[in-house]
Amino acid sequence: MNDRNIGYTQGIGSSDIGAFADNLAESLDRQMKIAFEPEERKSLRRFSSTEVAGLLRVSTSNLRNRHKDGSFPEVHTDNRGHRFYTAQEIDELRDVLGRTGKNAESYRPGRRDGDRLQVISVVNFKGGSSKTTATIHLAQRYALRGYRVLVLDLDPQASLTTFFGFRPELEFADGGTIYDALRYEDQVPLSNVIQKTYFHKLDMVPAGLMLSEYETETANALARRAQPIFAERLALALEEVEANYDIVLIDCPPQLGFLTLTALAASTGLLVTVVPGMLDIASMSQFLKLASETVKAVEEAIGRRVTWDFVKFLITRYEPSDGPQTQMAGYLRSILAGQVMTEPMLKSTAISDAGMTQQTVYEVDPSQFIRKTIDRALTSVNGVGDELEQTIQMAWGRR
Repeated sequence: MNDRNIGYTQGIGSSDIGAFADNLAESLDRQMKIAFEPEERKSLRRFSSTEVAGLLRVSTSNLRNRHKDGSFPEVHTDNRGHRFYTAQEIDELRDVLGRTGKNAESYRPGRRDGDRLQVISVVNFKGGSSKTTATIHLAQRYALRGYRVLVLDLDPQASLTTFFGFRPELEFADGGTIYDALRYEDQVPLSNVIQKTYFHKLDMVPAGLMLSEYETETANALARRAQPIFAERLALALEEVEANYDIVLIDCPPQLGFLTLTALAASTGLLVTVVPGMLDIASMSQFLKLASETVKAVEEAIGRRVTWDFVKFLITRYEPSDGPQTQMAGYLRSILAGQVMTEPMLKSTAISDAGMTQQTVYEVDPSQFIRKTIDRALTSVNGVGDELEQTIQMAWGRR
């Protein structure tokens, strides 16, 4: 570690700030390796029979009987006789149900012939609205439900990338991020920067600080009329891999710059996160107004309308016992009517405690939490995921 004595009488300069960053990076890297020993990479736990039954939408007795009659393969069993399943084994059971169960199509919820790739941008003008938290929980929920999911980290701060166990300032210092697939010179195919993750059926494209260069480069590219323009670059990049996925989720930066506009132009749906407070709602209102005006300018530049299958508002960090929050949530619903999701994402100690170790409520060991606390968190994120899933299915003309 580079322990420097800072001379306060001389002031703190840029080199000192750089030293702070180096020390933090080294320490975080050590902590990440300790947390994920011996693999030094994140891995996913096994899931209980109750969790698997909920994911497959079958009863636990059906699950048990299928194992007894031999139509389901055997899985890991603990010393009490309880079965536990890996994400891949859950997917194998889904395949069996798709071949032998009633309503077989319901076990394969992904795209069918004629369905377009659903690209959903998670956006807000303001930090702290749980964009990254919502993005990763939705991505993992849909992967566990059987969808083929790709997540894009479009925020130079790379919080989502870190959530997946990567250290962007170390592992992607020389490239390998979404920036490489969007930049105006030496652009690479999107497939070159897609990372397989520890989560079955869930891939991701990382971000890094170099992504901030896209803002300046785009302004210069517009001045020299470089083609394709920013509003088409992500959509074109996704065309290469769209056959491999059902859903793409994009974690956007907390401002309406060229990165967010690039995502909006490539999206089929928007999920706007909002904390139910007056200042947050006022900020969101400004974001929507600015987005409307800016997208109109984008439409003129590309010669087509930018439309979405849906725009949904997700109330986050919600505390039902908080009177002012409840009032503001009701206010939002009265103004935006059916656009506000029925299910909010609750403020939960389980979600925040899991986040302290770069995990979600799907990854943590439930036994490490008070049962009521983890169940409340899971009920909340599952409810949000299931409601948005229904919206996606409706966009495909189903349900």
